[in-house]
Amino acid sequence: MGGTSSKLSKDLLSEYQELTFLTKQEILMAHKIFSELQDKENGPYSARVSMEKVFTLPELKSNPFRKRICQVFSTSDLKDGSLSFEDFLDLLSAFSDSATLEIKSHYAFRIFDFDDDGTLDARDLEKLVNSLTGETDDTRLTGEEMKQLIGNILEESDIDKDGTVNLSEFQHVISRSPDFVSSFKIVM
Repeated sequence: MGGTSSKLSKDLLSEYQELTFLTKQEILMAHKIFSELQDKENGPYSARVSMEKVFTLPELKSNPFRKRICQVFSTSDLKDGSLSFEDFLDLLSAFSDSATLEIKSHYAFRIFDFDDDGTLDARDLEKLVNSLTGETDDTRLTGEEMKQLIGNILEESDIDKDGTVNLSEFQHVISRSPDFVSSFKIVM
């Protein structure tokens, strides 16, 4: 591929390195990928990339949470899931190998909090399970199976027994899951 018409200055590259868990090479690769995704119809380089364009990335194409990931990381006033370059860097940073357990669990919680109310309730957990199992008749749990699974999740996770899982309860559960950090990643 040819070079992009907008290069990152050394100062900006240094600033991005300080503000993310990404290396210089990862930031440059992210910039290249972002530039290739940009909509040429909105000028040579539009400031944002649509959620649909982000979905074309191989790393997100089959991710059942791709829509929520874009929604959580998007700073668009339109709430359309579009990403600026900084949003894209934040996403890659949170999913990088270098991100801390606290950062990864914070963003995982936000992604799973489908109604954005700051807790994981039965509805959020049902959407989470359906996203993981697929929502076809062959893979969808029966109502009774779903009720039992959500009951088990809440029994294990809901420390204060209020019927929901808050961020600190979620982080407590995640801290006991050794595979979480290695599985919560996107490699470009």
